[in-house]
Amino acid sequence: MNTANFDIQDHSARDGVPAGQGVVEGNELPYLPAALAQKQENYNARATADPEAKCLAPGVPRLMYMPYPFQIVQDSRKVFMLFEYASHNRTIHTDGTTHPKGGLGLWLGDARGHWEGDTLVADVTDFNDQTWFDRAGNFHSDALHVVERYSLKDRDHMNYEATIEDPNVFTRPWKMKMVFYRRVEENFRVLEYLCWAFPLEKYYPYPSIAH
Repeated sequence: MNTANFDIQDHSARDGVPAGQGVVEGNELPYLPAALAQKQENYNARATADPEAKCLAPGVPRLMYMPYPFQIVQDSRKVFMLFEYASHNRTIHTDGTTHPKGGLGLWLGDARGHWEGDTLVADVTDFNDQTWFDRAGNFHSDALHVVERYSLKDRDHMNYEATIEDPNVFTRPWKMKMVFYRRVEENFRVLEYLCWAFPLEKYYPYPSIAH
């Protein structure tokens, strides 16, 4: 229910982008000088360079604020999330296991969680460097480390925080904060949006192949 997918900072309306209030604490991203130059290059080429425009996995935390619904299911050993966007899914392991050794280069990272009272804290590592935080070109390296915090505000609202650390791109850790809203319409369901299927329709115009 925000515009963070377009730009995680405060931004005015522009072609194809609604105006929005940022989700970054302090509205400042502490880029290293060389990384700031890369961010500007990304912005200039955003129409084709944004991984989301290619229907690639949006990464974490971006997948959490894509403008599509998702569902959360939990048991005693894990929290599972099913996303409408490209049918992605995430598992946050809460069984006490640790991250695998060695860089895995995962699109959505490897998430290990624990509870601090009623707050789920997820430590997410082992990313690749192929995803962005938004369409404005804000990016990270494969040294990205994300710590997420999930806590219920009330029955239908959840507070979400993500602390970002990447010494290859930023001078210090920074945080984004937002609220998730439960969909309360009767019989609401998470459907599917297989964005990768639509280009196939140009070449394989048969439902069994393109869908």
